Formats: sequence, C-alpha cells, structure tokens
Amino acid sequence: MPRLPAWIRSDRRTDADFKRVQGLLSREGLNTVCVGARCPNRAECWNHGTATFLILGDTCTRGCAFCAVTPGRPAPPAADEPERVARAVNAMGLKHAVVTSVTRDDLPDGGAGAFAATIRAIRSAAPGTSVEVLTPDFAGSESALAAVLEARPDVFAHNLETVRRLTPAIRASASYERSLAVLRFAASWTPPAAVKSGLMLGLGETDAEVMESLRDLRGSGCRWLTLGQYLAPTARHAPVARFVTPAEFDGWAARARQMGFEPVASGPLVRSSYRAAEGWAELAREDRACPAC
Repeated sequence: MPRLPAWIRSDRRTDADFKRVQGLLSREGLNTVCVGARCPNRAECWNHGTATFLILGDTCTRGCAFCAVTPGRPAPPAADEPERVARAVNAMGLKHAVVTSVTRDDLPDGGAGAFAATIRAIRSAAPGTSVEVLTPDFAGSESALAAVLEARPDVFAHNLETVRRLTPAIRASASYERSLAVLRFAASWTPPAAVKSGLMLGLGETDAEVMESLRDLRGSGCRWLTLGQYLAPTARHAPVARFVTPAEFDGWAARARQMGFEPVASGPLVRSSYRAAEGWAELAREDRACPAC
C-alpha cells in the first residue's frame, strides 16, 4: 500500500469524551461506521462526543471494493436496536444524529423499516435533535425509500461514491443510474428532506468524469455535497490511484458551489458524516436567510 502523504494523517489522540462515547456505545451494544469502516476521523469525532450509528448489524450482504465493512451473511436484525440508538443519542446530547447501515439485500424491505423505526425512536427520545440518514439503495425499491421518507428525516443521504465508469468495479451489485434515481425520488418527496450525496476521489477518475458526476447529482436534486480522498482499507481492496491534494479539493469545492451545491465539505479526510452537525447548521441558516429557496 502506498505511503500516505502528510496531509492525510489524522490525529489519533483520545481524551475523556472519547472514552465516554466508547463506553456508552459498548453498554448499548451499538455499531458505528467509525469502527466498521475504519474512519480516519474516529478520534476527532469521538473526542467531540459524536459518532455515526451503524444499524442492522455489522455484516454487509455486498462486498464493495472500497469498503472495510465485513461482507457475509448477516444475523437477523435486533428488534430493540432503534430504542438503543435513541437512548445513546439522548445520552450523548447530540443536536444532530447520523444513522447509516450495512446493506441488507437479504431483507424484504432492505432494512427500510429499521431506518424508519430508528428515526421515530430518536424523535421520541430526543425531540430537539435533527436526524440524518445515510441509506443504501434498497435495490431501487421505491416502497422502501417511501418507508424511510415517511418517517421524515431532516437529511436523506445516499452516496454516489464514484464516477460512472468506475462504478461496476468499485460498488458490488450497485448501479450509478440507480443511485441517481434514489436521489431523485428523495428530492421529489413532500415534505422535503435535504438531499445529500458524496464522492470519493483518487480511484482513477478524470476531472471530466468528476464534473459529469457533479452535474448528474445536481440534476437529481442533490443539494449537500461531500468530497473526500479514497483510502484503501487493506491491500485486498481497490488500490489508491493517486492522492488528491488539499488545493485540488479546494478547487472542487469552489466549482461545486458555483453549480449550486451548499453546503459543500471537500477535503482529504472528509467523509459523508464528517462534521455533519456543522453542515446542517449552515443549511438551516441559509434557509432562514432565503425562505423561498
């Protein structure tokens, strides 16, 4: 695996809040994408008292070439998981909660019901907390998407992950067009949720392909954008083609804002839920300043 440039290395120091979050998650028996996906920002986020919840177990029915989550045959969903997540959100004092999941192609609804139950449980336990969900594609099922959106998340996110050409090799059983359709469906829902998506850079995409993907995302109703550097979890995963510099990420952020994306988080260590509470606060300020938007 290639040596990481200086701008990729993250601070691994931990403090009392890190241990508090770690202990709470352990007591509730909860998974996080911070651990499951080997997120480089885990120390920073847990030190700030926040984490991204990973529901429906820790085993994924797909084996995408970019993802560290363990593929295989998952256990049946735990019926009490939504309440455990909600208790953790309340105990952590989160103003903005982010919930994602493994992909569960083995379930009739793809796990949509678990997302909806988790949203509702958080609303009950922590009524002042905004809720962001980062969902799989549910194999394109509109009824599954509707079940999630009917629970009224504040933010609906689904990541495009990479450009059209690279999707077949990088995203097992996924489809570039299906992901765009998921975003279009969410953007058309009433009452609306803020629609969010993200791309990994450094997999071998060209600038023209990134621009095509940004145009496709805007055309699908995506408003909130994240751009981050792909890092191979292990030598068995897709290799890093190159490390995109911080200056390049700044350039992509400027172009994205010119296209109408806002908020935009773009940087080597940016991940879909990185500083999501700050992005939500920015979005809320913009909407208050422009009620007709």
